Amino acid sequence: MTNITIRPIQKDDNKKVAEMIRHVLVEQGAPKVGTAYEDKALDQLFENYQKDRSEYFVLLEGEEILGSAGISPLENGEPQVCELQKMYFDPAARGRGLGSQMMQACLDFAKANDFKECYIETLPGMKAAQKLYQKTGFEYIQVRMGDTGHYSCSVFMKKQLN
Repeated sequence: MTNITIRPIQKDDNKKVAEMIRHVLVEQGAPKVGTAYEDKALDQLFENYQKDRSEYFVLLEGEEILGSAGISPLENGEPQVCELQKMYFDPAARGRGLGSQMMQACLDFAKANDFKECYIETLPGMKAAQKLYQKTGFEYIQVRMGDTGHYSCSVFMKKQLN
């Protein structure tokens, strides 16, 4: 069994995480506009998550970053609603249950920070991600919540946190 670690992002991780996310978006055929690809925050994830009730996690196998995801209050949303943000995995991490481990770390953080609902947006073609979200208890909703700025993402999901 290899050594899998999930920990908060460190400043030195910024470049590797941004490269991994952009690689996955291109691999998945995602548009570069209206998605995380063009987010200015993508190159400064450590800095952007240094705020109250926010955390960005990286998943490592040994020293190699294979995945990442964050929790933060939903922009222009209700204070009890968080957003699962920028959850991406390198192809080497897929199909190994690592997404479920990352999801648990994020939801545990959300609950510990008194969020009552978790929201996510994704692209219609990201079926494996949607399957993971559903397995974790997310349900499809018809309307966008908050103001994520990801106008190309047209699939909206929400989960009640207990």
